Amino acid sequence: MRSRLAAAIVLAVVLTSCGTNDDWAAPRVAPSPIGALGNGFVDPRATPTPEATISPRPGSWDGVHPSEGYRVVLLTAGDDPQTKTLNDAVTSWAAAEKVSLKTVRADDATNHIDRITDALALKPDLVVAAGNSLIDPLALVTANHLDQQFLVVGAELAEPTHNVTAADWTGAAFRGEGLGMSSDYDPATFTPERAGAAIRAGVASVLHGFTGIVVWIN
Repeated sequence: MRSRLAAAIVLAVVLTSCGTNDDWAAPRVAPSPIGALGNGFVDPRATPTPEATISPRPGSWDGVHPSEGYRVVLLTAGDDPQTKTLNDAVTSWAAAEKVSLKTVRADDATNHIDRITDALALKPDLVVAAGNSLIDPLALVTANHLDQQFLVVGAELAEPTHNVTAADWTGAAFRGEGLGMSSDYDPATFTPERAGAAIRAGVASVLHGFTGIVVWIN
């Protein structure tokens, strides 16, 4: 009896420790950017206006990093190669930057808003969205959660609020069903290099307060 009780206590301690290590609700210092944007990321004479598109000089975001433990939810929908490339870029970036990453999959089109709500419930520093089928649901939800920052990679919202930033490029500018795109959709443009640049440039923009805009990767 005593041995069973002791084993139960040990198991409870282990489970509690695991939960504590993964507890995003624990108090902590607010995240902040490490490093500065390079020349050519934005025009220093003019702050980007809401819904503007900027075209940063390639590599001008390389010096910016999130503070360790930055909490990110990857909200992803679809199993197409383009979305997989985006997902891989986000997970690789998170590992390299020691970001705390959780993934919420939204593969059932009838439950996209529910899965967005799940992502919000985690209270991350940033929700990164990947997958064209998320764009219309995000347009419905994001305006009602202005205190939560979102970054859409490989697509964009047609009329984003100030908390929704996009990072895309020629060939990846889906804006929702029935809406025109700023460039023709081209699956071949979804390369690991371009997706990696998009997540880094997009996060650099968000960390420095340039939000509600489109970061266009050349």
